[in-house]
Amino acid sequence: MGQMKHIKIIETILYVNNQEASKEFYQKIFRKNPDLHVPGMTEFNLSENCKLGLMPNKGIAKILSDKTPHPDEGNGIPRCELYLYVEDIKLEYDNAIKSGAKLISPIIDRDWGDKVCYFSDPDGHIIAFAQKIR
Repeated sequence: MGQMKHIKIIETILYVNNQEASKEFYQKIFRKNPDLHVPGMTEFNLSENCKLGLMPNKGIAKILSDKTPHPDEGNGIPRCELYLYVEDIKLEYDNAIKSGAKLISPIIDRDWGDKVCYFSDPDGHIIAFAQKIR
């Protein structure tokens, strides 16, 4: 079986309790305005082929109908992690603190060869800023 080569852009969508509050939070974290902000979806283009979307719990609940638990039941529970390689981890650490992110773990050299710090967003999703240890 051949490698999947047809994927053009990767978009990770976080289910959020309050779209507007999450938009403002990530606007501070990324230090940029969203590239799309309409009722039901906010998107940030993070790189040429990677986007982060924010969708209200109630919006995705309509799509999921009764096939899964309602996303509101997961509020505050870490449901995913954004692992972001950055140029200046100290800058991102300081900005995350200033932006109101909840500190989970400070900048530490990890076993897998990265220097990483961990935060959580208002919905409990984990945000990691990482740099390769040189």
